[in-house]
Amino acid sequence: MNIPYSWLKELVPNLPPLAELEPTFAQLGLPLEGVEDVPAPPAGVLLVTVTRAEPIEGTQLTKLTLDTGANGKKVIASGAPNAVGLPAGTMVALVSPGTELGGMTYGVRALQGVESWGMAASAKELGVGESAAGLMLFPVGTAAPGTPMRELWPDDQVLDVEVTPNRADVLSALGLARDLAAFLKLELVEPPAGPAASGAGEIKVTLPPKGLRLERDPSKKLRFGCDHFAARTVGGLTNGPAPLWMQRRVSLAGMRPIDLIVDTSNYVMLELGQPTALYDRRDVAGDQIHVAFGLRQGEVVKDLLGGTHTVGPEDLLILGGNQPEISSVADAFATAGQPKAGDTVLGIAGIMGGDHGHVRADTTDVVIESAHFDPVLLRRTSTRLGLKTDAVYRYERGVDPLLAPKAANRVAALLADAGRGEIHPGATVVGEPEVPTPIDTTGDHIRALLGMHVDTAEMRDILTRLGCTVAGDGDALHVTPPSWRVDMVIWQDLAEEVARLHGYAELPETLPTLRVHPSNIGAEREGVERSTLRRTLAGIGAQEVVTYTFTSDDEAARARTETPGARLRNPMTADRTGLRTALYPSLLKAAQAHAKGDRVLIFEMGRIFPRSGEAERLGLLMRGPLAGATHQPGVAGSFAAFKGLVESLAATLGAAFEVRQLRGDAVPAALHPGIAGEVVWNAQPIGWLGAVHPEVAQDFGLKGDTYVLDVALPLPGRAWAFRDPSRAPAAWRDLAVVTPQGVSYGEVAALLRREGGDLLETVEPFDVYTGEQLGEGQRSVAVRLTFRAAKTLTDEEVDPIMDKLMAAVRAQGWSIREK
Repeated sequence: MNIPYSWLKELVPNLPPLAELEPTFAQLGLPLEGVEDVPAPPAGVLLVTVTRAEPIEGTQLTKLTLDTGANGKKVIASGAPNAVGLPAGTMVALVSPGTELGGMTYGVRALQGVESWGMAASAKELGVGESAAGLMLFPVGTAAPGTPMRELWPDDQVLDVEVTPNRADVLSALGLARDLAAFLKLELVEPPAGPAASGAGEIKVTLPPKGLRLERDPSKKLRFGCDHFAARTVGGLTNGPAPLWMQRRVSLAGMRPIDLIVDTSNYVMLELGQPTALYDRRDVAGDQIHVAFGLRQGEVVKDLLGGTHTVGPEDLLILGGNQPEISSVADAFATAGQPKAGDTVLGIAGIMGGDHGHVRADTTDVVIESAHFDPVLLRRTSTRLGLKTDAVYRYERGVDPLLAPKAANRVAALLADAGRGEIHPGATVVGEPEVPTPIDTTGDHIRALLGMHVDTAEMRDILTRLGCTVAGDGDALHVTPPSWRVDMVIWQDLAEEVARLHGYAELPETLPTLRVHPSNIGAEREGVERSTLRRTLAGIGAQEVVTYTFTSDDEAARARTETPGARLRNPMTADRTGLRTALYPSLLKAAQAHAKGDRVLIFEMGRIFPRSGEAERLGLLMRGPLAGATHQPGVAGSFAAFKGLVESLAATLGAAFEVRQLRGDAVPAALHPGIAGEVVWNAQPIGWLGAVHPEVAQDFGLKGDTYVLDVALPLPGRAWAFRDPSRAPAAWRDLAVVTPQGVSYGEVAALLRREGGDLLETVEPFDVYTGEQLGEGQRSVAVRLTFRAAKTLTDEEVDPIMDKLMAAVRAQGWSIREK
């Protein structure tokens, strides 16, 4: 937030120089992001009076006749659009001949037959603002003609204050001055309050009821749409340029001066922190204003800048016209005298005014709106419509719920003073605003939280200086926060304020005490498991990759996975339009980028977003040789090598690992139908691995075999137990089982383990044979069976088990290879 130092100095007269003040802002938790020195205009810039403005025929220039005071009457030619038809008496800033400005010295020169004596300047040309759209204009009688502008526009310093989201109360000159005065124990001089209202106002206002449920979605209940609304009227205004002092403060605060009515609204927002809206009274039909959710879904509203926005029942609007009182009616225009809905919209509440009702150059009578809106509701609407204004920036952070009438009075007073208008004595104030509730605590609670000693009496003094009402006897504190401190909700907020104003520098240096809550014991386990998994994967030679979470329909189709369901509203590129539904396409795309390389072994741990719900997965991809050839032959890449890597991973992590062959419809569409298996980790199925389908590999530009693992995280664990290794030797037997080639080894091993009993320790394959001796379509799988017990086993104990195993094999329809 930008604020001129001179403004703060007016509100806190005894404020120290800015050089001494910078550390104070940091101690208040409001550090300065920067300080800009804004010099006064050069001495040769004069305030002069326009006595006549006439167009120069055949050109886009305007001839201005000026009263320059001591230099007499002069003329200039100006190409500014707002120079056309300037009323006599309007004052402008004239860069007189001989003045150096912006590295250029101005003089007298002929323009279209006019001896132009200097130049009438814009704010940007003068270096006092950003507006370059036209001349700086000032009201009649601002100063005597020929007065140097620097006398009324002196140099200043603009503070760029960093405001945290919870401190909406300091988004104004008064709020910031209030905090400084409380910290430095200085007197605060508040701005003039404006004329208090007496009696009823001329405008009738209706508000939506609290707790209104949206008819389109009854599950959504709003706290309130608008719980406080003040309306006042000012008539007989002469709109035109705002006073110079007001333009100066608005410009230094980073806003562009427009005219008296608009600048006054902006000025009060910068001064008090309360946004206001002003409507041309001619457009407020029937002198009625309705705050309502009542527009039809898909209604189009045109704002005062010409933009159009589609709004619906969840958006709060300011409506004008002869309408019945609005309650929960979804369509407020059914009995609205048959006007079009868009024609009666005065504004999008708290965000921006509408095209209908906006202030114009000939506006003389205005209706002042000063209200308190639901911050959550406004934030949703502004985000949905893409409208971020200075008003909603304050509303969504929390505006003082009691400030509306005060701001309306202040706007009315400024308009009447500068625009020679007449304020109607009455005001319309409706609604029951919610105010901060009292907070009970004790000095001991606050001292224990802060870890430093602060007397309870000092706490009372600090909170009182901040505007709180403090009661309670002894150490007890019964604190009612001021209405502008909507961030004070719990007693810890009070402790924070005590620490701020007592001084963070007073906090003692102590070693932190580690207190582990029982619910946090073991909380680091998942993180440790993932770190261990990453290190283990790196240990087997894999490199981690981090890919985009976004994908496209085309990529999903090529990878034969689910089409993205969660889509981006505004994708940056055509290949990242939705959230991915599987992890392996990202690995295939990463491998594609390294397709010319000899070897790729990569993994990724990331989240996917299928329609079944968000999940975390681990993906591993291998292509090319497992180990390149050097002075010795390398290790070729194969399914066996890839499976061996995963087995090594499981063994290192102490997990039981098994691959079960998949067939038919159970094979994932991305895998080769003959090289696909289900991964069983610690007896739980968690995913699959296999060779990428040749067509999928071709679509991703991958030549040669590519192998992929895709499993769910976290990996299932199992209980650990210690068992003494057997001291007895093992007994080995070899068995060759002949089965049809469609029978997987897993089925053979499962049968043998099931029938082998407790003495069978391991089943390991060591040979696969196919040949004419077996017959067509048959194969022999030779396995080594390891038997072990607490004592040395004899043949008499092992042979019956072998007989049982062979009988089970034959009962399955298979045979035993004898030779």
